[in-house]
Amino acid sequence: MTTLSTARRSYLADQVLAASPARLVTMLYDRLMLDLSRAETAQRAGEWSQATTQLVHAQSIVTELMTTLDVDAWDGAAQLHAIYVYALSTLLTASSTRDAELTASVCELLEPIRQAWHDAAAALPATRSAAPNGSLGVA
Repeated sequence: MTTLSTARRSYLADQVLAASPARLVTMLYDRLMLDLSRAETAQRAGEWSQATTQLVHAQSIVTELMTTLDVDAWDGAAQLHAIYVYALSTLLTASSTRDAELTASVCELLEPIRQAWHDAAAALPATRSAAPNGSLGVA
């Protein structure tokens, strides 16, 4: 591994460790949207291996968002969980059918939620607190 690559990994690890729970969610959403964009591009180009790699990573992120969501934290949490279930199911179908339109539809569905998390995170103080149950500590 090159020195630059090692330094980049160290920097990214430090960013994650220092991030607040809300910032961690925004980082996950940003990476999710990048994965979806790359997957759609690869699907449209017929690069199925690359598309699959990106879709599998996107599915992992959606799964993480689902499992760390505290559905009892606020009234809309159950609906957000349902959106995650739908997104995950659609991504599995997009991968198995090689359907770029399905991938794009998930991106369109999740982009406003990504933006809402960014807006919410920007409104919070930038402190990191440990969640009692080991989750990200956000709704």
